[in-house]
Amino acid sequence: MKATLNPTPAFRLEERNPEAFRAATRKASIRIIVVFALSAMLLSTLLVSFFGDSAGDNFKWNLTGVILGLLLTAALVGGLFRKQQWMDASVYGWRLKRSLMSITNQMHQLKAAVARHDPQAMLLLRFYHLALHQMHQLDGNSSGASDLVQEMNLHADAMTAMQLELEQPELNPDWLAHLKSLPGQKNT
Repeated sequence: MKATLNPTPAFRLEERNPEAFRAATRKASIRIIVVFALSAMLLSTLLVSFFGDSAGDNFKWNLTGVILGLLLTAALVGGLFRKQQWMDASVYGWRLKRSLMSITNQMHQLKAAVARHDPQAMLLLRFYHLALHQMHQLDGNSSGASDLVQEMNLHADAMTAMQLELEQPELNPDWLAHLKSLPGQKNT
């Protein structure tokens, strides 16, 4: 029996308070910056004290310490920190933007399929609109959110005419696969 890898779970939109979201992501960013600064300074100091020349130029050891501090910080963020409660808002924002980018990368195909009234494409575009609107709200971009409303409403009307469900809070990976499988589409 073959072991199968558990694919990344589908992204689901969550209710988030924009002010609390921005405050939480600021705090997480500050913590990460502090960890980076401290680790870079500590590693640079250790490298200079062990390998440096007291009369010479220690730029290479300082630079090496900064690079090692950056690598250590990246490893901590990717491994330990992202599982912590204080990183929840940042991880959610990152996953939201990654989901949007996966759709944006296929926007040409998506728009063409929506023009043909493809039901899966219609659902995918609805999710995209909802996710993009939320991203604008979380980022405090009221102009971007309000600019999107008319396009969202027109698309919702088209979905209603096709009797498609307007609530699409989850990105279904099958929708993206469907776009790639359409005739004449590149498999990227």
